[in-house]
Amino acid sequence: MRTAEGLADQIVAAERAIADPATPPEVLAAAGHHQQLAYRVLGARPELERKVLRAVPDRLVPVVTANVAARREFRSMHQTLSATLPAWRIVRPAPAEELKAYYQAAERRFGVDWEYLAAINLVETGMGRIRGTSVAGAQGPMQFIPTTWARWGRGDVNSPRDAIMAAGRYLAASGFTRPGGRPGAIYSYNNHPAYVRGVTLLAQRMERDPRAFFGYYHWQIYYLTRQGDVLLPEGYRATKPIPARRWLAQHPQR
Repeated sequence: MRTAEGLADQIVAAERAIADPATPPEVLAAAGHHQQLAYRVLGARPELERKVLRAVPDRLVPVVTANVAARREFRSMHQTLSATLPAWRIVRPAPAEELKAYYQAAERRFGVDWEYLAAINLVETGMGRIRGTSVAGAQGPMQFIPTTWARWGRGDVNSPRDAIMAAGRYLAASGFTRPGGRPGAIYSYNNHPAYVRGVTLLAQRMERDPRAFFGYYHWQIYYLTRQGDVLLPEGYRATKPIPARRWLAQHPQR
């Protein structure tokens, strides 16, 4: 059983490591993952969140609140849980600095804030970790359906650079840069109000603290099933859906 004190300590340590540019890469990776795990727990435990908010330093209260709120928004989009794991591959994403350079290039060209592109990339494919086609036929690190890519894409839908530039092009054309146009543009990307709110919360965190991006970059792929959260590690590969119970029997979660 996770305690409020233990989760608060985990969050404080993770956020401190993420905030420090001198943190070694392997420590930063662990901090991002520990941060993610804590916020996933709190997203499902409001009573625990209240205790954690009393236990963390005041400066971290808005950080915890925003991340947990975002988690709840995305969780609310999944009312029916699957008994199977998806036909995906989980790969190593492009380096964080490389991705950030692509987001910022798209911002300069199309006026779409890089933090929103990063948030969408995170939510859609874990910064490009997921390789697979969605139930709607979407592909690539920014998840474009073929008809949308045909209109807004240039190059390779699986290229991080090409996909991020296409997302900037699409969001700008959808009204992102117009006064009051951000929510509608994000909604056009994924037609769910909770998606708009969740993406906005994550992007605003990065606007307030750009170092937050480096924590999010290290968030891993968890797939919510009837068996609970299942970690799909780098190297996971399935050509057809796999029963979650069978996968867990063969790959026990730590």
